[in-house]
Amino acid sequence: MSDEGAFVPVREAIGSEEALNLKSFFANEFNREPQFYVRVPGRVNIIGEHIDYCGYPVLPMAIEKNIILAVATTEDGILQLKNAQNVLYKPFKCSIDSFKIEQSEGKRPEWYNYFLCGVRGALEEILASGGQPKGLMVAVSGSIPPASGLSSSSALVSAACLATMHANGQPLQKQLLATISATSERHIGTQGGGMDQAISFLARPGCAQFIEWNPLTATPVNLPPQALFLIANSLTEANKAATSDFNQRVVECRLGCRLLAKMSGRTDWREVLQFAHLQKLLGYSLDEMESLAEECLSREVYSRADLLAEFQVDATEFEECLLTPNTRSSQLFRLRQRALHVFQEANRVMKFRQAAQLGDIDSLGELMRASHESLRVQYECSHQNLNDLVAATARAGASGRLTGAGWGGCIVALCHSIDQCDGAMQELRKYFAQRAEAEGRRFEDLVFITNPQRGAEVFLN
Repeated sequence: MSDEGAFVPVREAIGSEEALNLKSFFANEFNREPQFYVRVPGRVNIIGEHIDYCGYPVLPMAIEKNIILAVATTEDGILQLKNAQNVLYKPFKCSIDSFKIEQSEGKRPEWYNYFLCGVRGALEEILASGGQPKGLMVAVSGSIPPASGLSSSSALVSAACLATMHANGQPLQKQLLATISATSERHIGTQGGGMDQAISFLARPGCAQFIEWNPLTATPVNLPPQALFLIANSLTEANKAATSDFNQRVVECRLGCRLLAKMSGRTDWREVLQFAHLQKLLGYSLDEMESLAEECLSREVYSRADLLAEFQVDATEFEECLLTPNTRSSQLFRLRQRALHVFQEANRVMKFRQAAQLGDIDSLGELMRASHESLRVQYECSHQNLNDLVAATARAGASGRLTGAGWGGCIVALCHSIDQCDGAMQELRKYFAQRAEAEGRRFEDLVFITNPQRGAEVFLN
């Protein structure tokens, strides 16, 4: 597999026990052998939360937990999906080029809708090139805990996109695949910024990636060799598509950006919806953007009536142009707090990158702790179980923060040494021993040590 811009599918056994089990499952379900496999990793975002959709760089790494597909093509134009965990995830079948992606407000979408998002994105490329999409038989397996903040849904979208593109002989450019996957996931209703899909395709083993946007680029960041990253599951599921919480933050950032643009005297304020874009237009530093937000976004809460007056729009235009379908009933918006988090978090990412280059592990820990506090207080996307996990690892001297969207999922904790990591594990064992939800769960499934893994791969059978 090339580490440059294009995939080179490899003709070798995918190797893992999970893949061998999936091969057997595929053969039992479809009465034939798969033609190829796709493996897409989950990810942990080390720092830079809720700023990718504002246009700012982030710093994630791929982890060893992943989504694996076994795939064969057909000439019948039918997409058949079978999940190896078929007790939990029911099979699905539809025409490969005629299907509807369901958005289920208030509950988690069915798993196959995420797969369909990736197919939809790939189809647009296939049809644009004059191709006729082949049918697919697909068996799915995964070790990423669902709704854990480790990008299980985005990994499935990305895997579906990659599999469909490969099956139809399309060029496998990593940046293009990341962009298609990020755009197509929005069919499920979430307005993410593209970090999850970017790291899925652009990750390299042994380093995190400093990911920038417009154009999409990934720069390797070597972490101090003694640094260990501990992931712990809060046992509180967080699904971005099931509630309006995530999109509410996206909307608040858009509204805050538009209001800052207007109050800073921009005549084009109606077109400016990303903080990073506004910063570039103004020629300000991040510190100056923070000061601007403190000065201009003076209210703790903005009402809908406040914003209708500020933007000189009626309720219909406000809802259709500035809100998302699942936030159209929102009446109150916290613009100041969200803006301050974004500018401060973007600054923390820059400082983290610099500290990593210097091998300053103490500064890395301080930045991660500050990130969690901002997410807890200013972005209001933490959960008490996440806070408790951060506190447990802190008792051993580790530096933890929530990772992913929040409202549940996982934390990531930076440990300075093996001894500190062992101490954090001991504290977490005590914590989970007191949690009824952890009863019957293997500690190894709730807590694991990780280091940076490679990105997506295609294996030919």
